[in-house]
Amino acid sequence: MSREISTDKAPAAIGPYVQAVDLGSMIITSGQIPVDPKTGTVPDDIAAQTRQSLDNVQAIVEAAGLKVADIVKTTVFVKDLNDFASVNATYDAFFTEHQASFPARSCVEVARLPKDVKIEIEAIAIRS
Repeated sequence: MSREISTDKAPAAIGPYVQAVDLGSMIITSGQIPVDPKTGTVPDDIAAQTRQSLDNVQAIVEAAGLKVADIVKTTVFVKDLNDFASVNATYDAFFTEHQASFPARSCVEVARLPKDVKIEIEAIAIRS
């Protein structure tokens, strides 16, 4: 049985889905785009967009009672793989800042993302 996870510290869903589901031992987030939940704005550059998406994932994971270190898998969707180095540097800094092991990750280029953002990140976290 699953339970919906919801927090106002991450952007509300913009469609018929939830921010995350809690399966008991596992939290699965929906993709998080770089919308600041307080202002509704999206930063311009890819590094800031990456950080905001990761902050949104963190807020959801923490709403489930977990922490960044509990994230075991992410999927990163980027509009332009030429941004990969910048995304990687921001991603590295985020997990390092939280003293967390790097999770398994996939990164794929996509034609378009909601609100025409440059990145979307989803995550899976586990309870140990």
